[in-house]
Amino acid sequence: MIEKNDMICAVTDGIGSNGEGIIRHEGITFFVPACLPGEKVRFKVLKVKGNIGYGKVEEILTPAEERVRPKCPVFLRCGGCCLQHLDYSAQLSHKATVVKDALRKIAGLNISVPTAVKSDLPYAYRNKLQIPVGVDKEGKNVIGFYAEHSHRIVPITACAIHPEWSEKLIAIMKRYMTECAVKGYDEEKKTGALRHIVAREIGGKYIVTLVTAKRELPNLPYLVGMLSESLRQFSLYLNFNDQDTNVIMGKEFQLVHGAGFFETEEQGIYYEAGPMTFLQVNENVRAKLYKDALKTVCTDGDEVVIDAYSGGGLLTAMIAKKAKRVYGIELEPEASRCADSLKAKNGLENMTNICGYVEEHLTEVMEKEKGEKVRLILDPPRSGIARSVVKALLASGIEKLTLISCNPATLARDLGILTGKLIENADGELVKNPAYEGVADGETLAGYYAVERIQPYDMFPQTKHVETLVILSKKIK
Repeated sequence: MIEKNDMICAVTDGIGSNGEGIIRHEGITFFVPACLPGEKVRFKVLKVKGNIGYGKVEEILTPAEERVRPKCPVFLRCGGCCLQHLDYSAQLSHKATVVKDALRKIAGLNISVPTAVKSDLPYAYRNKLQIPVGVDKEGKNVIGFYAEHSHRIVPITACAIHPEWSEKLIAIMKRYMTECAVKGYDEEKKTGALRHIVAREIGGKYIVTLVTAKRELPNLPYLVGMLSESLRQFSLYLNFNDQDTNVIMGKEFQLVHGAGFFETEEQGIYYEAGPMTFLQVNENVRAKLYKDALKTVCTDGDEVVIDAYSGGGLLTAMIAKKAKRVYGIELEPEASRCADSLKAKNGLENMTNICGYVEEHLTEVMEKEKGEKVRLILDPPRSGIARSVVKALLASGIEKLTLISCNPATLARDLGILTGKLIENADGELVKNPAYEGVADGETLAGYYAVERIQPYDMFPQTKHVETLVILSKKIK
């Protein structure tokens, strides 16, 4: 009988969706981080429950050819980059497998998924830093990232997937906190001030937001001076959040320095962004993804396109330059205001921005544009498409959908409903559709959507995350 703290030698079978090695031994499936397929490893058993176990690798006895040396000194201690030990080309293949497996296991869709489109920068690609601030067991300030499945902060001075400016910002904040007696927030005692540092680069300019449990921080002019030496053109905000929640930012913002919003240009579109504006963190892959998405919704210029979950309106504006009309629907007021500004700056009279829930406005827009060649593109949050929106799509006459997803699990769930593979039972639970029994793989029942094309993009190298573009068409008969 296998018990906690036992040492086991075995061969890794594969990689799980969270980047951990999968090892099957004596009827138990173990999940062991930092192990690659084909490797013989020695690992320590941490936990066993039924036929599932968890372990910690002690020694790689036979390394895989795809194994590389991680760049980060806190690899496996920090809960962020779980694939740094895997060669980058192998990461791209792995992420395609993650998407394929999610579709098969969750939705019952057996679809061939191509290798993920690469990022030209496997490291230093993120334009956004979002880093917790707290205290350690001795009560000393600590800036770093959370360990896996915890709120214990692993201290860092730099991060390999962030550019050099982030290292400078972390150093400045450490100095400011020390010299101005600013305490990091203690989640257990609910004491201290600074909770998070959030910063984004926009065209060589920076928006820095300090999330704090107090409405004021001391000596902010001194901090502004230090930031000016490294970042030059920047805005500094305070964001007040005293709630006991995992939501990083509160609703109250105070502009301390700078313009507050910055403008930049991409693919001929001039746009601006603020502290709450959603933008993809990898500009290189974003450009590839948006270029591909545009081809799917704009083919001959007479389309009316609805961009659901449209963020700051960048993709909406790109569509406006190619389509007859476009509607952007976005819940976040700041992002919607940025989209309005973008519309004005670029003279896009055929672009309409709607601030509100997609489920509340999608049907009214579709009704307004009845008889037009309507196309829909959706880029929902990690939680996926609202169930009410999915139902509205199935009831609509929209022939083609373009879906962008950052979560294979919710993507699989949504595709399961859209293709009819999953239906709701009387309790509102998703179950397999019995009407598909005996229907060949790849065949779609009338009234549902068929998957025409699927393509993953590596928006987040070195991590377990993957962005996926899916093209669907409705089967009428």
